[in-house]
Amino acid sequence: MRTAVIRINVDPKGTLGAAEIARGLDYVVSGVAGLGLRLVSKDLGTLPPKRRELQFLGEGDPAAMRRSAGELCRSAFGTEPAEGTTTYLSRGSDDDALGVLSAFGLAGDVSRGHGEDGWDVVTVRLAAADLRRVPESRIATALEASLNCEVRIVET
Repeated sequence: MRTAVIRINVDPKGTLGAAEIARGLDYVVSGVAGLGLRLVSKDLGTLPPKRRELQFLGEGDPAAMRRSAGELCRSAFGTEPAEGTTTYLSRGSDDDALGVLSAFGLAGDVSRGHGEDGWDVVTVRLAAADLRRVPESRIATALEASLNCEVRIVET
């Protein structure tokens, strides 16, 4: 399963003071594990006032994780938090490749082999209709960035 990085700006208006941040962080730290999430960094005090963003790691439905993290932050800080960009950690696995395809609304088969130089080569088989809908170059670039290896796309 892919690991999502959920970003929540806990103070978009920049109104929280140091004591409010400390109390809010204590609340978040005490409740985050119960949501099945992990907190990446707790150093909100050093961030610019309108960019106080917490990052949570989790596996599962990203929308549900964003809602849970947002509610936790709303309760902790008494603000109206803003959701940031959700990204994914990549371990270069086949699940990562399938997740990238899913983000494009595609389904395909992924197989792994070795090139002449011994490095990993991932072959992705996609339907011709999917390749007409999403440019192959976009798919290949996203897969190569996620997998950190050569990607070959084969039309089926």
